Amino acid sequence: MKIKSERDFWSGVMFVAVGIAFAVGAGNYPLGNSARPGPGYFPLMLSVIMAILGAVVLFKSLTIETEGGDKIGKIAWRPLLVIVASIAVFGLALPRLGLFITVPLLIVMVSFASEEFKWLGVLINAVLLTVFAWAVFVAGLKLIIPLWPAFLGG
Repeated sequence: MKIKSERDFWSGVMFVAVGIAFAVGAGNYPLGNSARPGPGYFPLMLSVIMAILGAVVLFKSLTIETEGGDKIGKIAWRPLLVIVASIAVFGLALPRLGLFITVPLLIVMVSFASEEFKWLGVLINAVLLTVFAWAVFVAGLKLIIPLWPAFLGG
């Protein structure tokens, strides 16, 4: 079978692989049921949806002809590395620095992945997303997430 869109083919492969990997990881947690979902239920549903979406994109790449084969261009290494490093720093920093420092840190770090970096937009996003994260995860879902670093009484 001939690949008709290289970009869609590799995107589909990536979505299917990530979906399957997360589905396997979600299987390590209790699933519960639809009425009383456990901690693994939501990640499993998202990963299944991601894998299905990837399969659809993969199928499309093999069946629908695109002009020029839709070749993959140059890999944007800077944004890729900045985003992956930012997520790793977030995971390491959240328990130590708390939500109110770690979320703005993440927003500032990730913003360096863009060529269109503007401090005003980054600071507004940092404030709004920090408040949103607090409202959803701490106030709404009642998750126990440190808000401040331990040395500041968090």
